[in-house]
Amino acid sequence: MPKNKNNNKDNNKKIKNFLINFIIIFLTLAIIGSLVFAYFYIENKNKDMEVAYTELIKQIDDEKIEKIEMTAGSQTAKITYKGQNEEDEGKIVSIPDTEAFTELIQKKVQDGNNIELIQKQTNIFLRISATLIQFIPTLVILALFILIFKMQGFGGEKKIYDGEENDTNVRFDDVAGLEEEKNELVEIVDFLKNPKRYQDMGAKVPKGILLCGKPGTGKTLIAKAVAGEAGVPFISMSGSEFIEMFAGLGASRVRKLFEKAKKIAPCIIFIDEIDAIGARRTSNSGAETENNQTLNQLLVEMDGFETETSVIVLAATNRPEMLDTALLRPGRFDRQIMISTPDIKGREEILKIHSKNKKFENGVNLKSIAEDTAGFTGAELANILNESAIIATINKHKSIKQEDIEEAIKKVTVGLQKTSRVISEKDKKLTAYHEAGHAIVSKFLETSDDVKEISIVPRGVAGGYTMYKTDEDKFYISKTEMEERLVSLLGGRAAEKLALNDISTGASNDIEVATKIARDMVTIYGMSDKVGPISLKTDSPYELQIFGENIEDVVGKEIKKLIDEAYTKAQDILKKNRPILDAVSEVLIIQETISQEEFEEFFK
Repeated sequence: MPKNKNNNKDNNKKIKNFLINFIIIFLTLAIIGSLVFAYFYIENKNKDMEVAYTELIKQIDDEKIEKIEMTAGSQTAKITYKGQNEEDEGKIVSIPDTEAFTELIQKKVQDGNNIELIQKQTNIFLRISATLIQFIPTLVILALFILIFKMQGFGGEKKIYDGEENDTNVRFDDVAGLEEEKNELVEIVDFLKNPKRYQDMGAKVPKGILLCGKPGTGKTLIAKAVAGEAGVPFISMSGSEFIEMFAGLGASRVRKLFEKAKKIAPCIIFIDEIDAIGARRTSNSGAETENNQTLNQLLVEMDGFETETSVIVLAATNRPEMLDTALLRPGRFDRQIMISTPDIKGREEILKIHSKNKKFENGVNLKSIAEDTAGFTGAELANILNESAIIATINKHKSIKQEDIEEAIKKVTVGLQKTSRVISEKDKKLTAYHEAGHAIVSKFLETSDDVKEISIVPRGVAGGYTMYKTDEDKFYISKTEMEERLVSLLGGRAAEKLALNDISTGASNDIEVATKIARDMVTIYGMSDKVGPISLKTDSPYELQIFGENIEDVVGKEIKKLIDEAYTKAQDILKKNRPILDAVSEVLIIQETISQEEFEEFFK
């Protein structure tokens, strides 16, 4: 059975169980509520017609009472007066001692008082209501506990993909851009297929492998590929599924998970977002107690099973620095594999995989797309192709065109195009000069990428944008590149000041990014001659005192110096090229977008 059908079946089962539980609890509370309402309604109605006991005795002596009705076990009686109409309801009186009252009436009858005493059995409805009222607190608490346990998923099912009957449907061929990572995991696959060969040699395969990397880089995908290649069951759980409201339930789930794994071994346990339960332990107090117990149980279980059981634990996290050190020691998670963002070759391969089930126009260049998406993860690349298919469908294209893909990239990176927004001429002129300033300053910086497109059409929160074409992946950034990046960022503000003799809030994000870059240059990368090659990255300002009392002043001055020098350089470039700045801005105001070829024409 395909995986998506299994997922639909599980989801339908969960929804059905939830609805049944909800209906049962709702009906139970509704019945109890109805009984309570009826009981108190009758009681309140009776109170409105009450007569004092002393008044009743006086009326009996005066022979005004015709009939008294009493219910067995009740402390109240209903009285009917002589001459009373049949449609009129009788009065109610509370009897302090029913036995003594009955004897009194019998004596009055013997003395010649013409009074009738009727004794009836208890009203079953009122008796049930009165009994239930006593148990209302218990019933409500019980109903709440049932509901909470159901919401917590106590004893819930784990997602199991059987390697033979219900395959994960993922192989190493489906994973692109992670060649070294796949080679690292090939031996795990071989061990699961041929465990005896390794055991005879005395080799111990790692019990646990931790996959680290940014979200969307393919950690879960490569874990499924290992199970798919080995043809073994794959048990998948999220770290958050272990966290429970009640103490001990998280630890219980860990035990059940490993018990299940041992029964169906050889298999793979995959724990996604393990930092949810594997974070560093703290003092056992408050809500952290449950997390600590869950983590302790995981540590015990990973120590408790032998390599002969052929159970391998794969886990994924994008925050490995948060994990408890006991979890990372040899014997638990022996290996850590860093899943990085793909390079240009890897991105092209990922795009080819995700383009298999899509219709593309002849001439669509996936390599060009890979060049424009430096730093993108596999999930982001898949999203771009999906968005391009949606855009092509909306535009009623027979197949996906290159322009559809480029529009998808802009939509993902910058935001949704807002063509319907009405922009004043003043704002349009300011945005045109701002974006032209970025582009022209970048043109005269040696390390800057080529300008691909300039636009003053609003996208997302941006009033306009300048896109750059990246032809290579950069793993290291030099000091010169960072300084020129500051100049490029401040080119928009410099253009506003030069052309309009005014500044706006449009440069706020540029200034924020520039300040962060300058601060990192001084405090992390040691790129300041005055501060020197030391790292000042710390959460506590008191730790900085070891470098001198005025170190914060020195750092602040160095950051300001970098920003001021970059701003001055941006202004100088624009002053020298003022005619081009005006020309680019005028074209932008008219046609709103300038392509790479059109931009290059201004410099010929």
